[in-house]
Amino acid sequence: MAAQAHATQRSARQSPYKMRLVIDEIRGKNVNVALAYLAFSKKHAAKQIEKTLRSAVANAEHLARENNTSLDVDALYVSRAVVNEGPKLKRFMPAAMGRATPVQKRTSHIEIEIAEKAAKAKTARVKAAPAAPAAKTGRKR
Repeated sequence: MAAQAHATQRSARQSPYKMRLVIDEIRGKNVNVALAYLAFSKKHAAKQIEKTLRSAVANAEHLARENNTSLDVDALYVSRAVVNEGPKLKRFMPAAMGRATPVQKRTSHIEIEIAEKAAKAKTARVKAAPAAPAAKTGRKR
C-alpha cells in the first residue's frame, strides 16, 4: 500500500493568484526537489507553501508510525497541490474629494497531498537486431 498524507493551511494572507504561480511549479515533483525549489524561491508565497509541505511530510511519517508500516521519505511526491480562494478582508482606502474606495485583501487556502511512489519493477530489455542500412538513391545534394 502506498502511503498518502495531506496538509491544509487556511486563510493565508496572500492572493490565490500569486500562490498559484508557486504551487504550479511543485505539483507532481519529488518532495525533496519541491522543498529545495521552495527554499530558494524569492516569492513570499514559497514560505507558506513550504510550511504546508513540511506539515504533509510530518503527517505521512506520523501515519506510518501509527500504522506500524515503513515509509521511504525519499519516495514521496506531491500528488495534489491546490490553492483555493479564502475569505476576503474588506477594507476602505481614502480617495480624492473625501471619498472612500473599497479594497479587498484576498486570502488563500492551500491544500497539499503527498503519496509514495510505487517501486518500479526492473524488466529485462531485449536487444533488437540491428536495422539494415538504408539503400543509396545515387542522388547528389
